[in-house]
Amino acid sequence: MNPILTVFTPTYNRAYTLHLCYESLKRQTCKDFIWLIIDDGSTDNTKELVESWKAEGQVPIRYHFQANQGMHGAHNAAYERIDTELNVCIDSDDYMADDAVEKITAFWLANGSNKYAGIVGLDATPKGDLIGTRMPEQLKSSTLSELYAKHKVQGDKKLVYRSELTSSIPPYPIFPDEKYCPLSYKYILIDQQCPLLVMNEVLCHVEYMPDGSSLNMIKQYKKNPKGFAFFRKIAMLHAVSYRERFREAIHYVSSSLISANKRFINESPRKWTTVLATPAGILLYLYIQRTNRATVKR
Repeated sequence: MNPILTVFTPTYNRAYTLHLCYESLKRQTCKDFIWLIIDDGSTDNTKELVESWKAEGQVPIRYHFQANQGMHGAHNAAYERIDTELNVCIDSDDYMADDAVEKITAFWLANGSNKYAGIVGLDATPKGDLIGTRMPEQLKSSTLSELYAKHKVQGDKKLVYRSELTSSIPPYPIFPDEKYCPLSYKYILIDQQCPLLVMNEVLCHVEYMPDGSSLNMIKQYKKNPKGFAFFRKIAMLHAVSYRERFREAIHYVSSSLISANKRFINESPRKWTTVLATPAGILLYLYIQRTNRATVKR
């Protein structure tokens, strides 16, 4: 019988920290999972490390190596290979709470159905402090967008999705010479289909590493403008308020200018909003061009 959950980990030259996730999976109180490691072109000893863990036989591991495509390309590879009902991404510098698999599977078996996209749970620091805020206690389900816009939840949350949905949404686009497209692209489109079940339980411990994408967003804007512009078009289409749509349009203008795309107004799904946002988008473009300051993702 197939496990119900795939834990997948995209990794790139993270052999020095990947053991944290492995050790947490060995500690799981429920073993009903598969660990899928997507090695996105590592040149360190990641492969040899994973082979040694497979030989130990304590965690069911699947390993896939590919040429480096960036985080979103690694997610594409994972979604192509997942064959369990649910999946959750645990980044290479994060690790699961010891009872996370047990909580996920029990909660889903008791409450899950195809009316829901999956489960949204909590992230915490290695010391156990919550990332952001808890979700409303009486809230049974919500889309991810409404959690932040309507319910004013703050901070990253751990997303457990039905694999049927993550594989049916078109893959993240791969642009030549770019290595990043916001993962929220899929989350926004899944939001249009059904809500997530809310579970106020810590599922993952998160530490923002100096070499992680979360701490280098200005640099990402500069290096991956086509990926960001693609995402902003989707975000504009499905924004929960005009204020959010206008904000996305500002970022769309900025990314379009960075990529020297002169047709950005014609290509926008919200042309008038984009026209109105253009002056602010130019200012953001100038700011990004002039700064190398690290900043956290929204």
